[in-house]
Amino acid sequence: MESEDRNKGGNIMNQHKKCAIYVRVSTEKQEAENQLIALREYAARSGWEIFKEYVDIISGKEKSRPAFDQLFRDAHKLLFDVVLFWDLSRFSRSGTLFTLQKLQELQSLGIDYISYQEQYITTLGPFKDVLISIMATLAKLEREKISERTKAGLIRARKQGKKIGRPPVSKYQQKKVIELYKELRSIRAVSKKMRIGYGTAYNIVQEWKSREERK
Repeated sequence: MESEDRNKGGNIMNQHKKCAIYVRVSTEKQEAENQLIALREYAARSGWEIFKEYVDIISGKEKSRPAFDQLFRDAHKLLFDVVLFWDLSRFSRSGTLFTLQKLQELQSLGIDYISYQEQYITTLGPFKDVLISIMATLAKLEREKISERTKAGLIRARKQGKKIGRPPVSKYQQKKVIELYKELRSIRAVSKKMRIGYGTAYNIVQEWKSREERK
């Protein structure tokens, strides 16, 4: 049963906004339509104009999400003000850190977001600053956990006499990563196109951003 607040819509968010709706479902198109109906109604109750609906209908094993990537390319063009999605599990299944990073990416662009099923996950309303702080802390903790697991794995591999590490990325490849990121605005898409690890592409992009900020 939907909560009273959800039935009312975003009465604290009734200013005019352009809204992007994101839906990801498996191969069942009817499920996508059911979610879209509810999200459209919520946007209407909130007084938002729907800019575009981004729909990925993919299997759980499939990694490519063209609509999700397009959503973030459009976000970097500032084509909408808020992203409305069904819930976090539908927004991303790529792990906690990736999900937090994508939400932080929206926030850094000045774009709000709200989870329809988990309306405490939103940058709208009085608890915006609290949520952003919590998200940043969770992202930091998740990065530390990944780092510790990686170190433990490397130590174990060395003890077993295994060769570790990927071949170094050349200067040309690094330049190509940056060029593709400027075009695609998606680290996932860049790593896939360049056939390098997501972490490698992420580090290259972050180093480039740091250099740009120091200029």
